[in-house]
Amino acid sequence: MTSVTLAPTAPETAAGPETHLVRRYVPAQQVIHWIGVISFFLLLLTGVALLFPPLSFLAKGGTSGVIHRIGAIAFILLPALYLLRMPRKALELVRESFTYGREELAWFKHMPGYFLGSTRNLPPQGRLNAGQKLHHAATFLMFNTVTLSGLIMWFGKGQLGPEGLSAVVIVHDISMLGLSVAMIGHVYFTFLYGALSGMVTGKVSEDAPNGT
Repeated sequence: MTSVTLAPTAPETAAGPETHLVRRYVPAQQVIHWIGVISFFLLLLTGVALLFPPLSFLAKGGTSGVIHRIGAIAFILLPALYLLRMPRKALELVRESFTYGREELAWFKHMPGYFLGSTRNLPPQGRLNAGQKLHHAATFLMFNTVTLSGLIMWFGKGQLGPEGLSAVVIVHDISMLGLSVAMIGHVYFTFLYGALSGMVTGKVSEDAPNGT
């Protein structure tokens, strides 16, 4: 799913002669993040099995449909869990993801270099840089459309005519495609900037780019 990037807590220096690590994520954030990753891939793989003929054999017997619904429940409940566990941080994340100013516009001019691994001359940013804000905002919107369309297909399929059902399916599939592209970008930047430790240990390099 989606990546949850929050402000670092008080710096916590880790052992090491040269590299200093600071804690950026608390355990609750790490757990929620990995539940999101697992549920997203369950939805993606079981959904592809239903749509892609060469993989249709995986859908025989209805097993993939059951797994898809289990993944959907976890995926939908994640924001609620996050909101209940860390309400202030959750609302702050949503608000910041849709807030852009001159600093963010200036950052976008350097986006090609950032995409290739360069952080030189980047303008100052807050806890999220402009690219991460855009990623979070798009993920938030697509999460809502894929969830709403999925629930309609799950519980209201019988109330839709052929045209209505087709429209909902198209919205659902396009939303999932968008989330998949966002996930690919998230994974790319995670490895490009060596940020995997952030969601494994909760710590990142002291000089890591914002949000990695």
